[in-house]
Amino acid sequence: MSSRQTETDVILIGAGIMSATLGTLLKELVPDWKITVFEKLASAGEESSNEWNNAGTGHAALCELNYTTEKPDGTIDISKAVIVNEHFQDSMQFWSYLVNRDLIRNPQDFIMPLPHMSMVLGEKNVAFLKQRFKALSNHPLFQGMEFSEDPKQLQQWIPLIMKDRPLNEPIAATKIDSGTDVNFGALTRMLFKHLKSKNVDIHYKHGVEDIRRTSDGLWELKVRNDRGQVERRTAKFVFIGGGGGSLPLLQKSGIPESKHIGGFPISGLFMVCNNPEVVAQHHAKVYGKAKVGAPPMSVPHLDTRFIDNKKSLLFGPFAGFSPKFLKTGSMFDLLGSVKPNNVLTMLAAGAKNLSLTKYLIQQVMLSKEQRMEELREFIPNAKNEDWDLLVSGQRVQVIKDTAAGKGTLQFGTEVVCAGDGSIAALLGASPGASTAVSVMLEVIEKCFPQHLKDWEPKIKEMIPSYGVPLVDNPDLIQKIHTSTAKTLGLSSERQPVR
Repeated sequence: MSSRQTETDVILIGAGIMSATLGTLLKELVPDWKITVFEKLASAGEESSNEWNNAGTGHAALCELNYTTEKPDGTIDISKAVIVNEHFQDSMQFWSYLVNRDLIRNPQDFIMPLPHMSMVLGEKNVAFLKQRFKALSNHPLFQGMEFSEDPKQLQQWIPLIMKDRPLNEPIAATKIDSGTDVNFGALTRMLFKHLKSKNVDIHYKHGVEDIRRTSDGLWELKVRNDRGQVERRTAKFVFIGGGGGSLPLLQKSGIPESKHIGGFPISGLFMVCNNPEVVAQHHAKVYGKAKVGAPPMSVPHLDTRFIDNKKSLLFGPFAGFSPKFLKTGSMFDLLGSVKPNNVLTMLAAGAKNLSLTKYLIQQVMLSKEQRMEELREFIPNAKNEDWDLLVSGQRVQVIKDTAAGKGTLQFGTEVVCAGDGSIAALLGASPGASTAVSVMLEVIEKCFPQHLKDWEPKIKEMIPSYGVPLVDNPDLIQKIHTSTAKTLGLSSERQPVR
């Protein structure tokens, strides 16, 4: 039976970290707005935000080599790394604000201090890492980074990686102790618990099937619960934060901005260590270099994780292909996303990315032994029986027409908004959850420009660096690092900013 329900101010689709962050920001800015959330699964943070579907790296570009590129003259472009780091500082400040006001508690349940490292093999890669270290360590955001190519020093930093390693090729690593491991699943659940206490209307096991514009300018959603009952809800503003499921809903909205956009799903698998003795020998997130032809989200890394108050060790990700847009999605998701307005864009992407397609097919075909061989590039003496395979989250990379040509595959996070700001969707993948606060501030700026002047003082209270380029303010960087480390229970031993 279908019934029209009362109008609400804001509807958030998807109970992941993005909706949790946007809902929390809006509740601080306008406490009297009525917010409703629809999530098709049984609880919050079960898809992309879940701790087992997310690498948990507090992405601050401390260790991810794909955020720093080598220019033709041999110098290193760190501009993307600086942007990613600044975005993570926004998240750290907002989380600190919430903890300081007792809106969320026990930050150690979602964030832990953990060294971030980059490790490379081979003369050419060592030279690149050295140049990268010089470029980053001179920047005030990356103070405290160390570099070494001395095997004895590396043995102290990464004993598990160095044990039984034949030193017949050059090896080097950088290390910075101000990195973090973030349990975005736990954080998402905390934020939704807080939102519920603020009278946000949260409906689990409710899937949004359709979105259409009404004659009076509102958005009407067709929502079906797990008992098959259908209801219709209207709102002035809708945010589609359904991970890979955002694209089909955006397409149903019919807004011009949804045209000529496609999605390419990439699945991920991790190896998880089941031997506590091995887990105890490693304490860092160590990122390597992506193989030729691999997408940026497939950079290999060996990660210490803290999940359910237990230390874990994961290696991966191994890319895979599934036509599903969500881990719990349908095998027809990809096919269903092809529309008359984006079919040429999708075909162009297919033609351009044959090497990526070949790489994904190769990854899908890997045996456990072949995956173990890749792991042994990090842990030379890794034993098959100590590692199990874990199917991780599903990511959908954005395909769009850009200045670079038709059907360009985008590796990043992207906000798509209607011209009048009445509806917005989040598409894309990494760095994703780590930049949730800055991305949701972007949604607020694009969709509520008429309120920004009134809201700015409160935004600056929540995120003191809002609107300030940190690169020009080393004193502010130091202040933020010190205060967030103290509030969130992270190590406050940071190098003074030069």
